Amino acid sequence: MSLRINGTEYLLHLDPRTTLLDCLRETLALTGTKKGCDHGQCGACTVHVNGARVNSCLTLAVMHEGDEITTIEGIGQPGALHPVQAAFVAHDAYQCGYCTSGQIMSAVALLEEPCGPNDADIRECMSGNICRCGAYPASSLPSRKSAASRRPCNLSSFAERKTRSAPSPRERGRTPDL
Repeated sequence: MSLRINGTEYLLHLDPRTTLLDCLRETLALTGTKKGCDHGQCGACTVHVNGARVNSCLTLAVMHEGDEITTIEGIGQPGALHPVQAAFVAHDAYQCGYCTSGQIMSAVALLEEPCGPNDADIRECMSGNICRCGAYPASSLPSRKSAASRRPCNLSSFAERKTRSAPSPRERGRTPDL
């Protein structure tokens, strides 16, 4: 079978029971997509299939022959970050970083999905992504900033400050794996 991932065609011999997540991480060594709950509840494994968000732990790789699959590795690179990635970095929108790739992938997809312009709407649209560290106030700001630059919304009323209970990775001297 062949899969098109991040613009590259891969010819693969997979067990038909292999999830897309395991194919990405274990067969192709694209480890930016994380395995969190492995039950489709946390969103850490979010990728795009034909532009739509998909929990890669819930879908079999063989189901996606002919589809365009995009992972976190495919939306930006160091020195050429996607605007959502850049916003996450600029606003320290990560704590431990484990959910960050899924949060970013959902936020990128959100730019093309119908979503209201206020904070509650964005929270609802991002509700499939769970952050164990509680960095939700930080992760919603980059989503709003990126949305404002890509589609018409009135985002000027949103508070542009972040509430944080623990030091960010940057403050601890670590950088995120984006």
